Amino acid sequence: MTDLFEKVTLRQLQIFLAAVEHRSFWRAAAQLELTPPAVSMQMSRLSEALGSPLFDKDGRTIQLTATATALIPYAERMTEALREAHGVISVLQGKLNGLVRVAMVTTSRNFGPHLLQEFRRKHPEIHIETTIANRNAVIQRLEDHHIDIALMGRPPQRIEVDATPFAKHPYVLISHPDNPLARRKLISRRELAGQTFLVREEGSGTRMLHENYFLSEKLALPSATVMDSNENIKQAVMADMGLAFISSHTVALERQAGKLVVLAADGMPAMREWFVLHLKGRRLNPAAQIFKAFVCEEGPGFMKQFFGEEPPRRMPRSQSAGRSTGRQS
Repeated sequence: MTDLFEKVTLRQLQIFLAAVEHRSFWRAAAQLELTPPAVSMQMSRLSEALGSPLFDKDGRTIQLTATATALIPYAERMTEALREAHGVISVLQGKLNGLVRVAMVTTSRNFGPHLLQEFRRKHPEIHIETTIANRNAVIQRLEDHHIDIALMGRPPQRIEVDATPFAKHPYVLISHPDNPLARRKLISRRELAGQTFLVREEGSGTRMLHENYFLSEKLALPSATVMDSNENIKQAVMADMGLAFISSHTVALERQAGKLVVLAADGMPAMREWFVLHLKGRRLNPAAQIFKAFVCEEGPGFMKQFFGEEPPRRMPRSQSAGRSTGRQS
């Protein structure tokens, strides 16, 4: 064991994780500002120390062996422990570890960069690394310790997190302005079940809301076309291809331009919340603590000012159902 401690270095583990992430020695070298031969040499030494190969070359890419797959979580824990130790020592020395790694879901791309820029304006000494990705990718980056903090609309279930809500997040039902439903004061779920919808992929937040909206009332799911992004859904709605449930915060500009409208549908808007979150039990470095406090304390006011309006008020369910039935009779 002592011999293993002498042979394996933290630098080798850092290079190893970069190679795993990029599946390429060349890309890992570019990220770490090394030469590809230097990366290859360090990975060969790490393989020798462990007594087992870590990668199989496949052209310019590399494939992980069973040994590499088993090593990943341990390498991540060791490098993360060193990062946390550096943060603690920096605090003791009166210094600030000025890096925060933030990931946000694609639904937040309309306001997220502006929120980060406001933080940078107030804390220029802190550097932020930003990733915008779909929900599953953000959760994976959390789980793999590749980020410190995430901004998303619904906390994940498969991993334990500390999640704090910082703003209301309304979901609405949208249509083309010339759709006959746009002139209605209230539309029942049963009537909507006969419409054509545009939906995201399985597992997305809007897809789950879409399905629950009908299944909770024991209605069959309406005809739907699957699209891979909210942007594509907005474009399709503006082309009058169908209706869609979507975050109100992603359609503010299109509504102002009159390119789409929000329908007065039974039970809508569906009110959710935006969360700032991190892995449960994770010790945030001082800079990340400052960022989290900023989002929690100033996020609500920022969102209200950025979107320029209060979240739409939802009609009580009993009243909504009664009016809907009356209109259909």
